[in-house]
Amino acid sequence: MRLKGKTAIVTGGASGFGAGIAKKFAAEGAKVMVADLNFSAAEEIATEIGGIAQLCNVSDPSSISEMREAVLRAYGHLDILVNNAGTTHLPLELEDVTMADFEKVYNVNIKSVYLTAKAFVPHFKSRKSGVILNVASTGGVSPRPRLTWYNASKGWLITATKGMAVELASSGIRVNAINPVAGETPLLKSFMGEDTPEIRAKFLSTIPIGRFSTPEDMGNAACFLCSDEATMITGVAMEVDGGRCI
Repeated sequence: MRLKGKTAIVTGGASGFGAGIAKKFAAEGAKVMVADLNFSAAEEIATEIGGIAQLCNVSDPSSISEMREAVLRAYGHLDILVNNAGTTHLPLELEDVTMADFEKVYNVNIKSVYLTAKAFVPHFKSRKSGVILNVASTGGVSPRPRLTWYNASKGWLITATKGMAVELASSGIRVNAINPVAGETPLLKSFMGEDTPEIRAKFLSTIPIGRFSTPEDMGNAACFLCSDEATMITGVAMEVDGGRCI
């Protein structure tokens, strides 16, 4: 029960890594708001873990404000914010990615973190405590070809994590990131372009441990970084990648 008495939001919590994190947090005693654009799926996860669901478009300021009001109304305060919601463009030559797809990656992977910071950092400062966890990617450390703008967004997120950590440490707020490798999530097919045994084998050949990241892997790493066991850890972008970035 490492998170007993804690309250948390997990954006993009209805599936994939977000669902894994939400389930682990609940198992460790946290009250969890599962925030997602897919409200019915968020409700399913929330029901399973005894949490609450929240419809949220993380790139929309008004939707973020509604999420903030809802979590404070339900739980009274927030201890942990997990910025997990993310998206990608299909594998393409960098000049062939459409403006619409570029803007989607920017809005979900970058703008959302700015918006949640504006919404929740003042609350954390008022309590002189809080933890923010950003779900970045190995792509931000060791970029794969044809995913350039996705890679760049995750590189930005890693730098933002470190900048936030330095600035907010004196306010009692810790900020870390986790860098998963490709995993069995709804985004896997988008990363690969198409899901075939040959392409899977190519991806797996770059991971020394020989398997994809799982939601459980992310939940375990997130739980540690957001728990009181990690009170001396801030500004870290932890690779949970089976050795991919070595």
